[in-house]
Amino acid sequence: MTEQWMPKDKAELISAIEREWNLLISLAESLTDEQMSAPDSGGWSPKDNLAHLAEWMNILMGYHLGKRPAHEVIGVSEDIVKGWDMEVINPVLFERNQNRPRGEVMEMLKQAYGQVEAKLQAISFEDLLQPRHADDPQKRPVMLWVLGDTTEHFQEHRETIEKGIKK
Repeated sequence: MTEQWMPKDKAELISAIEREWNLLISLAESLTDEQMSAPDSGGWSPKDNLAHLAEWMNILMGYHLGKRPAHEVIGVSEDIVKGWDMEVINPVLFERNQNRPRGEVMEMLKQAYGQVEAKLQAISFEDLLQPRHADDPQKRPVMLWVLGDTTEHFQEHRETIEKGIKK
């Protein structure tokens, strides 16, 4: 198992997020409308991947950083988020956004990123190192969710999009 990378300070965190964001957005903006809507072998188009990222940045903001109930943030019933099963949650998010036009998805993505960026500028690095859940025996810092819903997620879906468009 590989060790989780952790930034040494907020400047390094912001730099890593911006680097992955710029790679992702450059790729997205380089795609034709046809490429943006063409599904890959898993059935997701680049547009679907980008909508997914926007949804998870909103979850980061509302649930992980805002500490609001997950079902309220996501806009689903409590049973959907019970257990945080991605095999249940992600298809709901996919269905919700599948028919959105490219422009709307891009606006949603950029708006979510802007909100995350502003929040991270306003929050202290020390707060990001605090445990996400008070009852977590592992005392995992909220930083793990920040990285998971930004740099790591951006990279994962950028790579997925790149593989999907090379046909």
